[in-house]
Amino acid sequence: MSEPLPQIPFDHFAKVDLRVATVLSAEPHPNADKLLKLRLDDGTPEGRQVCAGIKAWYEPASLVGKQVVIVANLEPRTLRGEISHGMILAASDLKADAAPAVDGAKPGPDERNVVVLAVEKPVKAGSRVS
Repeated sequence: MSEPLPQIPFDHFAKVDLRVATVLSAEPHPNADKLLKLRLDDGTPEGRQVCAGIKAWYEPASLVGKQVVIVANLEPRTLRGEISHGMILAASDLKADAAPAVDGAKPGPDERNVVVLAVEKPVKAGSRVS
């Protein structure tokens, strides 16, 4: 388990807009080995595109139809030529049989589990998470 981050005031946390989004499509990012490009129904007429570094753990087709939790109010970022309008939340940990890190290297896909945070029961896309 990693060390906890310092505590923040509640009003800082309240600025984070967590929403439910439904994955409409997912495909490998055309210019990045570790990213998937996802089209999401976030409850808005236009939806949004998000790029996520989960390619090593998820086949794109397995995400289609899944309801995920996103950070909806991040500033857009260009990731390898594609705009990402938010972030999909995921949890990760080391596998039980993972080799210890050497010289501060980050564990790779063979040593980590990554799990996208999904909604247990269907809710309307765009629903707030609190």
